[in-house]
Amino acid sequence: MSQKENSPVTGIIDESLVILDFGKYEGKSVEEVSGLDPSFYEKLSAEKENGVFAIRRHRDKTFRLYVNPAKEMNH
Repeated sequence: MSQKENSPVTGIIDESLVILDFGKYEGKSVEEVSGLDPSFYEKLSAEKENGVFAIRRHRDKTFRLYVNPAKEMNH
């Protein structure tokens, strides 16, 4: 069993490997956002439960956090 906790935003995927694909932090990793804007990071954590966004593997083999077009994030 790993001693590292799962991320509240990315689950088992390392936050440094998941890049935001939307908003003012587009192109930044989830890990970078947690340091730059802790309140936005908390919002991402809360919205994960609502299915507002998902993580998918991009063509370039990176993981991208994107907004589910069927849902809307509370601003």
